[in-house]
Amino acid sequence: MQNLALSTIGFRHIDEISSSKNEPDWLKEYRKNSLSVYQKLPLETSPLYNKYTDANKMDPEQVSLTINSDKSVPEFLTNRLNELANETCIVQIGSNIHKINLPDELQKKGLVISSIDDALKNYTDIIQKTLESTNSKEDKYTALNNAAFNSGIFIYVPRNLILEKPIHIVSSLSVDGVSTISRNVIVTEDNSKASIVQELYAPKTSHQQAYLELLNVSVGQNSQLDGTTLQIMDNSAVNFSTRKSNIAQDGKINWYLGLFGAMLSRYRIDYYLNGSGASANDSEVVFGNDNQSFDLSSNVNHEKPSTEAKVIEKSILKDKSKSLFKGMIRIKEHASKSTSFLSGRSILLDKGAKSDSIPGLEIFTNDVKATHSASIAQIDEEQIFYLQTRCLTREEAERIIVEGFLEPLSRTMSYQVRAWISYLIESKWEGRDMSIKNDEQLKALVEVEETRYNENAEIEQHYKYR
Repeated sequence: MQNLALSTIGFRHIDEISSSKNEPDWLKEYRKNSLSVYQKLPLETSPLYNKYTDANKMDPEQVSLTINSDKSVPEFLTNRLNELANETCIVQIGSNIHKINLPDELQKKGLVISSIDDALKNYTDIIQKTLESTNSKEDKYTALNNAAFNSGIFIYVPRNLILEKPIHIVSSLSVDGVSTISRNVIVTEDNSKASIVQELYAPKTSHQQAYLELLNVSVGQNSQLDGTTLQIMDNSAVNFSTRKSNIAQDGKINWYLGLFGAMLSRYRIDYYLNGSGASANDSEVVFGNDNQSFDLSSNVNHEKPSTEAKVIEKSILKDKSKSLFKGMIRIKEHASKSTSFLSGRSILLDKGAKSDSIPGLEIFTNDVKATHSASIAQIDEEQIFYLQTRCLTREEAERIIVEGFLEPLSRTMSYQVRAWISYLIESKWEGRDMSIKNDEQLKALVEVEETRYNENAEIEQHYKYR
């Protein structure tokens, strides 16, 4: 299959993808049905959001697809991959799985890390159930991913397995300018615990290059999954991600999303709390400059009673960057005693920056707690003046205000994630290349974060000397 523009994709191309991977008949039919849906749907299925979306910034004439992209590792990733040499990880370069590092000890305990193609052969029932649970009619780009995915990652954490160290997912677009459509699946069985760190990269190119992701997450009963996504792609790239998480009884998911790169980022995130006691905690940080555009949609569906959810989005916008936050809390008829909170807040550092926030509630039962909030404001000149009287420059004052703006959100993150977020904001503010390589500056930030907010240690010390 030669490179083809997204605008020309058709049934013949879908047949080529499926035949090259020797896929079963059910998947071939699934792809074709999804392509039919993709061709019919508008950019936004909701007329409310049509006037706000920047999804049309992705040019289907420039975005090109193929089955096999260039396998070479981009130069800027070399140091980072060396740092992860002894860590549990999977590395995706374009449409190719470059490396899987799974220790024998964890493999014997049942941990699975593989490509989606291998998972289709070895875990057919799980993959088929997951794919067919995704409704292509909900969103145009969900349908596109179901139809034309040319790569993907599968992670399976078996029952009762507790992972002490994170699993790293490193995905980079290829140096040949070809785009990637990735179908990612993460499954954690009952009574397990795992953490995922996902890093998204893209090389500089002269035309648009896209990383389109569809991620399905399943959290078993009494299980916990902690996830972190850091998107630090070059500004020539486009990043679309659709995420659906199903959480069973007493299951817990914490996901931290940091969006810093790409000219256009469009994320649709859905949580389904399918068992009593299930909880979801979603924290999103956006830092935009130049003409970057960020389009986020976060939806929480309380299906059972006594479930909890919290979604907090914070945007820092410079120059002429834009953000759009759409959120919805839905508490169903049989989900009494549930608690939910949704918040979207933006701080504008320049007059050309723009932000819109559209939170909503749909409550179908009594005896619940649900609330939402939104705020968009330019930076407070009185605060700037006050800090400048303390011998700070305007830029230093702005950075301190931004740190204070993010402070309540960062308290919920691990010290490592806080250090990464701080490091990336610092890099972007100073115009450095963004990366999370473990240089001396990042190590210093980690050391600082390890000692912050350790309130329990302070209390213990207080009682020790009484």
